[in-house]
Amino acid sequence: MIITKTPFRISFVGGGSDLKRFYQNSPGAVLSTSIDKYMYITSHRFFDENKIRIKYSKTETVDSVNQIQHPIAREVLKKFNMNGAIEISSGADIPSGTGMGSSSSFTVGMLHNLHTFSGRNVTKEQLASEACEIEIDTLKEPIGKQDQYAASFGGLNIIKFYPNGKVEVEPINLAEETNTRLQNNLILFYLGNQREASSILSEQNENMKEDEKVEILKKMVELVWDAKDALCNNNLTEFGKILHRNWQLKQKLASKITTPFINEMYEKGIQNGAVGGKLLGAGGGGFLLFYCEKENREKLRLALHQLKEMKFKFDYEGSRIIYMGDEHEQN
Repeated sequence: MIITKTPFRISFVGGGSDLKRFYQNSPGAVLSTSIDKYMYITSHRFFDENKIRIKYSKTETVDSVNQIQHPIAREVLKKFNMNGAIEISSGADIPSGTGMGSSSSFTVGMLHNLHTFSGRNVTKEQLASEACEIEIDTLKEPIGKQDQYAASFGGLNIIKFYPNGKVEVEPINLAEETNTRLQNNLILFYLGNQREASSILSEQNENMKEDEKVEILKKMVELVWDAKDALCNNNLTEFGKILHRNWQLKQKLASKITTPFINEMYEKGIQNGAVGGKLLGAGGGGFLLFYCEKENREKLRLALHQLKEMKFKFDYEGSRIIYMGDEHEQN
């Protein structure tokens, strides 16, 4: 048996610039961190050598890989020429469709698991690159590349996207005091609704034909470097303000990024002590993130008591193997 543990991510600034429609003409950049909420993938040898079993929100037991309905699982198993005698299960700390890159964490985790199952070592860069190939090139999902790299590498990073397709991960190493204060002052609320990001991202991709939308994204990329400077200079109040400016810009990229309810909750947060914040993911629902100084945290929590708060810390390891049982080692 093999178990992989792959983190989800929080994207702070620059989201959308990881879409090919943007970075093929102008370099993109995203500031993000992985967090201590995870996707777990377990694999072991199935007793029936002629069948494959996949367990997620459904259970599929099939005779061939082409019969698998779960698109990512199907394509990953195809990549490894898995034709039977394997059972794969997934579990996660938070629901899918909540803006934390769960699909890419699943892809990276499953790739990592099956590379190990097959007796191969794999680099973080290879995991991220292969996950992008499966999700973007093979399955034609209208997504960018940030989630795969965040899940694979882990940590607080600027992830850069170049016109030639190259991706570069630049770790941000903060002073311990700054890092602790940043984590303590970031507060995350669940809005209570899961959403399908594809339609929003498809519209955003289509909008990259408009010069006005491209210029908005360029401003968001510039904010990535402003946010880095603020963090490295221990100016976290300015970092919170940059989150706010980024969120104001992001709402202009597509029509369904926000809703009246999201706007109401966000404004209530700002009126009750938050310096800034943003909706995580493509839009439409999921988690609302705020930066709030220590003296205002409880005021903010009271104002948004109707929402469920989710505590979290940063993750620094990325995708990893947490168990490899004797059964596999003997094979």
